[in-house]
Amino acid sequence: MSTAAATRALPADSVGYVVPQKFHFDEPLPLRSGRTLEHYDLMVETYGTLNADRSNALLICHALSGDHHAAGYHDPSNPKEKPGWWDCCIGPGKPFDTDRFFVVCLNNLGGCAGSTGPSSLNPDTGKPFGPDFPIVTVRDWVAAQARLADRLGIDCWAAVIGGSLGGMQVMRWAISHPQRLRHALIIAAAPKLSAQNIAFNEVARQSIMSDPDFHQGRYYDFGTYPKRGVTLARMVGHITYLSDTSLREKFGKAGRDSNFGRDLRDGRLSFGFDVDFQVQSYLQYKGETFSSRFDANSYLLMTKALDYFDPTVDYDGDLSRAFTSSTCKFLVISFTSDWRFAPERSREIVDALLKARKEVSYLEIEAAEGHDSFLLPIPRYMQTLHAYLGRVAAECAGGTP
Repeated sequence: MSTAAATRALPADSVGYVVPQKFHFDEPLPLRSGRTLEHYDLMVETYGTLNADRSNALLICHALSGDHHAAGYHDPSNPKEKPGWWDCCIGPGKPFDTDRFFVVCLNNLGGCAGSTGPSSLNPDTGKPFGPDFPIVTVRDWVAAQARLADRLGIDCWAAVIGGSLGGMQVMRWAISHPQRLRHALIIAAAPKLSAQNIAFNEVARQSIMSDPDFHQGRYYDFGTYPKRGVTLARMVGHITYLSDTSLREKFGKAGRDSNFGRDLRDGRLSFGFDVDFQVQSYLQYKGETFSSRFDANSYLLMTKALDYFDPTVDYDGDLSRAFTSSTCKFLVISFTSDWRFAPERSREIVDALLKARKEVSYLEIEAAEGHDSFLLPIPRYMQTLHAYLGRVAAECAGGTP
């Protein structure tokens, strides 16, 4: 919700300064693991205005390290503050146009940005849950999101939208709540993780759990956190989000194709094991910055949710059967340089939807930025989202149920 507290000039297409809201739920939430969350909180941001018939709501589902802060700013006194993680898409005149849509984004259960998770206090002990917090899955997140929709009075989303792990949530919405969304936008996602992706996640988890400061997940009690482990986990993850081309362009001098992004940090080799190349320094900086803001136990949970996602488990391994009851229209988008969730994985989703006789549009976008492409204002990508959401907005204006 925008405030009038702005003290510096913001772009005309910004949603401005926003204030998150915390929603508390006392109704127990049964989890796929067999455990139950008796009480929980969800941290939420909204942008734009819900129309009279509540038909113009968009749900944004975040990826592994995302949260509820998808657009705008929080601190008017901080001129260096960066906007929310999908600010290029959310705002007046942007693809998710807040002059036309009511946009909702939340921090999922198990996160560390205000929703109930491992760093939250366990009411039974008065201490953080830590490793006692239950494993949560995409199915559990969507169940909690549906309860949030009920609280907001939204019976049916105009569209549910997400990239990467967010795209998996979109698929689960279309399967578990087929009557509660009219459009599903699945971006840079996969129907389930490959063995390689599960392997990357396991390396990340082992990096965290082998850190001496992890303390079996009870590091809160020791006033520390597994900084080195989370840094290494993020370094591994960050590499997989980029492409060779994007790294080469970022760390190679213009016009020096033969350098392959191997620019030296100090202009000479150390002949030791210090940081020699700029890419090394960059990865360490990214990892250390991430480790200071993202809870290690939440990172473990999020990667497990990725590993466990497989909508075919209830349908004898047949993805098309999983979508049998879906009634929404689908847009699936992939990016050519995304090797974490490559275009062929998106085409698996498209093939299953076609087999299930669903209405689906598919676009593979030429982009050099790797998996992170879904977060960036790539012109053809933005044009596609503008065009598709323009149709969705027209439906809302026409009162299409």
